Amino acid sequence: MSADRSVRRLSALSTASSSRVLNLIAIADANAENDGHKKSPLFLSPAFNQSLVLKHRLRADEVDLFATRRALATKIIIPFERADLKFGGRSLFVGQKGFEDLVQEVGNYRDRSELKRDLDVMRMIDSVPSLDPFLLREHLRCNDLMPDPCYFAISDADQRRMYDYASQEVGRLAAMANGSKHYGATSRMVTALLSNEVNEKLEPLRATLGLNPAEFSEGVFSWRGFIYYKWCLDQHWPQLIRALKGVKAIFPVGKITSDERVFLDASKNAILRGAKGNSEEIRRIIAVYDTAYASLTDRHEPKLFRDFLLGAPKLFLDIGDRMGAMSHITSFWNYRFPAGAPRTADAEELIAIFQDFTKSLTPEFQLAA
Repeated sequence: MSADRSVRRLSALSTASSSRVLNLIAIADANAENDGHKKSPLFLSPAFNQSLVLKHRLRADEVDLFATRRALATKIIIPFERADLKFGGRSLFVGQKGFEDLVQEVGNYRDRSELKRDLDVMRMIDSVPSLDPFLLREHLRCNDLMPDPCYFAISDADQRRMYDYASQEVGRLAAMANGSKHYGATSRMVTALLSNEVNEKLEPLRATLGLNPAEFSEGVFSWRGFIYYKWCLDQHWPQLIRALKGVKAIFPVGKITSDERVFLDASKNAILRGAKGNSEEIRRIIAVYDTAYASLTDRHEPKLFRDFLLGAPKLFLDIGDRMGAMSHITSFWNYRFPAGAPRTADAEELIAIFQDFTKSLTPEFQLAA
């Protein structure tokens, strides 16, 4: 494992997680008295269950760590000192060369079954485009893994709002597939779709679309993700605007060199440009989904939606990457600078935050080195 000082930039999160950072240290601290955290952990290894998990855009010197080319990876950081993240830590990437041996070394597993279980969880986390709690929970549950709810901190109110939003989204389709008079069948179909039960309850839809079970299962998972991302965009857009206005307006306290001033100004422009570009691309991808969905529900023409579901996994990864970056900027900024509190930070901290933000954006919007 390599020493990783980038954890310093995450120290401001303290007790927070985001769609790009899963702070298992904070979750462990907040649930010290929670039996569920002990009995149903995310990772069986205590070292990994008190780590930081990140969605990380690979740098040029990190690409060769993998046998195949990739742009985004899942990084796990084990801090040197849990009480103070500024000391840094050791890190590894899920799927890097020698990955299993590194996990065995760090996790200190008692038997192979525990090692295999944690390796499976790491690979499942790596397979989703972001650490959004709903998507992560659903993906693990789809693979018969159900860690304690404390790892997926979605409020009851948010879960209800998301469910209501999704029910409205798929209700027209369910009614079309089962007949508008069959309310019970429609309700069961909506419940099955949202609870990841790709079974006989969704068979009428699969038959309508002419997909085989594997294609349908993969497409439905991505479809659920699209619904979730639409809901997130609708719910969190005002917070994103607030965060971007804060980025634009903030100026460091204390002394600042001319080089630092130039870097901060360039970073602000890169972040604002990146946020605008990502937002436009997210809305473009969602429009592709909306058009395909409308062709099925409004015109009763299944081909376009069938084609969409077949291509959905690729689009899902793209929108997940972009939504993850936007959500990370929003959650980090709003946590570090709460509404009503003074926005004070020195140049060193702002540079670290802005570097983190620009690296989370897609390459075409990153600050040039």
